[in-house]
Amino acid sequence: MKTYTYIMEKKLKIEGPPPPKPRSQKPNWDYHSEVQAFSSRLHENFSLELLKTAFVNPCYIESEHKRRQALSMNSEATALVLNANVELRSRGSDFSAGFLTDWCRASFPSLHSDGVAAVATHLSSPAVVCLVARNLGIEDLTMSGEFPVPDDVVYATYMAVIGALLESSGPERAGFFLRDFVVTQLIGKDLFDMWTVVNPMGLLLEELAQRNMAAPEPRLIRSAGASTVLPLYFVGLYSDQKLLAQGPGETIIAAEEEAARVALRELYGFTESRRPSDFSTMERWQHQPAQYVGSN
Repeated sequence: MKTYTYIMEKKLKIEGPPPPKPRSQKPNWDYHSEVQAFSSRLHENFSLELLKTAFVNPCYIESEHKRRQALSMNSEATALVLNANVELRSRGSDFSAGFLTDWCRASFPSLHSDGVAAVATHLSSPAVVCLVARNLGIEDLTMSGEFPVPDDVVYATYMAVIGALLESSGPERAGFFLRDFVVTQLIGKDLFDMWTVVNPMGLLLEELAQRNMAAPEPRLIRSAGASTVLPLYFVGLYSDQKLLAQGPGETIIAAEEEAARVALRELYGFTESRRPSDFSTMERWQHQPAQYVGSN
């Protein structure tokens, strides 16, 4: 046994690890049962035919056609009876963009329109969507022409699943799905990690003017190590002699910009200590995504 283990370890060092294999090529795999289990696991009422279609990508159909042609198989006798998820993907993508924008606008009514667009774009970005999709097990069910499944295919499949749920259960359940799995990715995220603001002080001036408030006055509150290589300054922003916010920085200008960002977070209601989002009701925005469904 020791000899066998030694030989296998040496073989692994020489040849490297074996190439990854899709789950469907491993033992104990029943695709129909796995699709049913996916629907039950998420407590969603999918149409199984639509859900199966959502997992079929055009690249899989193309690669399967090429494989059968290479084997000189009769194209008529072995025709693929599969539909690609292009239409479902389009419907899911349109619905997701509309729902996430409406949710951000309803949850953060004071947020600037550019900020709403930035947050919605972040939530629908490939990085966030692929993370959610892989944790839900969508990658294992995806029928793709490549393995490991590329991010763009995982992204498209997730949007197709949203489209299938939209067709099967309506916009309300699809909205719940996005809320539970995508919107929750905002936890721990800072507003300005998602929204790049080049001139925060200029934006703060604009927001205060819209609220009929006086322009902010920066004042140096305290400093430490000013004569060292690691100075630290705290700048406070005052409006009508009231402290709006304060922020640290290695220079006074950097501290002013950070204080402006802190003030903007307070104005927009996007602070770290903000009240958690209320997921108990969707009355404020659940009627809005229906507009996107009806427009398709």
